[in-house]
Amino acid sequence: MSTATSTRTGTAVQLTDLRRLYGGVAALDGLTLHLEPGELVALLGPSGCGKTTALRCLAGLDDPTSGTIEVGGRDVTGIPTNKRDMGMVFQAYSLFPHMTARQNVEFGLELRKRDKASRRARAAEMLELVGLAQHADKFAHQMSGGQQQRVALARALAIEPQVLLLDEPLSALDAKVRTQLRDEIRRIQLEVGTTTLFVTHDQEEALAVADRVGVMSVGRLEQLAAPDELYSAPVSPFVADFVGLTNRLAATAADGTAHVLGGTVPLLPGSATGPDVVVLVRPEGVTVSRVEGEAPASDASSATVVSSSFLGGHGRVIVRTAADELVTVQVSNTSVTDYRPGDAVRLQPRGDAALAVAAG
Repeated sequence: MSTATSTRTGTAVQLTDLRRLYGGVAALDGLTLHLEPGELVALLGPSGCGKTTALRCLAGLDDPTSGTIEVGGRDVTGIPTNKRDMGMVFQAYSLFPHMTARQNVEFGLELRKRDKASRRARAAEMLELVGLAQHADKFAHQMSGGQQQRVALARALAIEPQVLLLDEPLSALDAKVRTQLRDEIRRIQLEVGTTTLFVTHDQEEALAVADRVGVMSVGRLEQLAAPDELYSAPVSPFVADFVGLTNRLAATAADGTAHVLGGTVPLLPGSATGPDVVVLVRPEGVTVSRVEGEAPASDASSATVVSSSFLGGHGRVIVRTAADELVTVQVSNTSVTDYRPGDAVRLQPRGDAALAVAAG
């Protein structure tokens, strides 16, 4: 998505060594995270990984057991929620049902004693920003879920918060609306330049909207990187498995490369040294081609098609190798029909760098 970047200066956020204990369970286990001014960072991970706890601690809705939270260089760890200058949007739209869209957007400004004229002007500006200027006088029940969430976003931004917090804001929407609104959120965030923390369990969502994505597991940050780096250079098996599809293939490693499927791939930093390893290879990191007749069973590159699927923008072929490993290969949407169950094929690694882990 192409859009102009805001020239406004955002606010830096620093979470340092945050721990949050619930009984004997650590929801956060030493989390350190820095957000650059105006940056959108997405925290990604499975349920229970600590991502929402981190957001709640930043919001002041939950108190960390230890550690510090700084916003714009100011320690806000013990400061109440209403004094942290945060805008929040949650999964539930949380609009006041007896108020119109305009009144909902004005609400935070009214609490801050802004006069009626300036409230009205600011609400109009925010509703225009989220594309709802024509719906200002509608109540929540007269709007779709996507429109209600846009109003919630306009309300959060109306107070000009230092930090915008988004906790699974798209989870209650259907797939098409989710895609549209995630792009809108990114456009708006870039336009206003507000430092933003976006929490989600949806990897596609995180990769699509964020400047950097942090993958969390059991209260810890496994990796924080730009979306393309996170996908192409995972630092751990958890990140490789959680972000995108990954083939786990037996290989032998030596001198920074691995021999797999009859070819070689360079290994990423942190890979197991081998000699016997398992290499984590993306579906698009393998090419597949048909062969006439049956390939020799002893050939490491030979395989047999198990199934093929048309997925719109691309296709997917699942094959079984001579070593009885199932391998998922991404192919073009125009060639997927070339591969039928039982067809003999040959595999070849493209040569993309991959992570190797210890075998067994």
